[in-house]
Amino acid sequence: MEEYLQLFKNETDFYNQIVLESVLPENIWGSLTHVCRTWLRNYVGGIFIYSIIGFLWCFYIYYLKRDVYIRGDVIPSMKTMVLHIRDSMKCLPWLATLPTFSEYAVENGWTKCFPRISDVGWFAYFLYTIVYIVFVELVTYWIHRKLHDIKPLYKYLHAQHHNYNKQHKISPLAGIALHPLDGLAQGAPHTMALFLVPTHFTTHLTFVFLGAIWTANIHDCIDEKLWPLMGGGYHIIHHLSNRHNYGLYTIWMDWMFGTLSHPVSRATKLN
Repeated sequence: MEEYLQLFKNETDFYNQIVLESVLPENIWGSLTHVCRTWLRNYVGGIFIYSIIGFLWCFYIYYLKRDVYIRGDVIPSMKTMVLHIRDSMKCLPWLATLPTFSEYAVENGWTKCFPRISDVGWFAYFLYTIVYIVFVELVTYWIHRKLHDIKPLYKYLHAQHHNYNKQHKISPLAGIALHPLDGLAQGAPHTMALFLVPTHFTTHLTFVFLGAIWTANIHDCIDEKLWPLMGGGYHIIHHLSNRHNYGLYTIWMDWMFGTLSHPVSRATKLN
């Protein structure tokens, strides 16, 4: 069993070394415990993903493709985007604790994770991955919805993110401009799934990585439908209405539970 769990630790050690060696001298991180290294890697990696994806996407849609995807008069101001960055940087250290805890739990054998696809076979792997995605979608939907429905949760947690409730106040940099507890709540389903669904560890980390990119994508306010994906056209309706489109990656949960509203034009008219 120890040798089996060591496979997980070897993988996280590999990621820690790649990221931390790239940005910090070894005398800074080399003496840290494994858990501290993992948190630092998740934090530093989060900053890189947020900065690179956010800034490149903003540059592309606001400047290179100005008036193609977003009209010039609804492009967020520099001041607004600085506020997005400020709130995101406050939240990011807390968000880094979720994957750190997940990896710690996996390395200690508390979860149903497996390190190699050959441990279960390809058919079971695809089946488990589908169940993982459905679980994350379902639980994220209901957590997000209850953050709106329960007034104290909305007032003290989720309202911070919905301060940005107009098209000219939302940008790809606003994806994690959240109250830290709000961010932890909405990120928790990825961690919860590991305790309930047999999950390939690297696949889980891939979904966490893609989720970080996806938060930028759904805040770009681009109206085009990307069925069945919950693209920016759907999510801007959520920010404008506060009662539609709570989903994460897809629109399926909103369709199932009656909260789906489709983008109907490039001006994003509400249903």
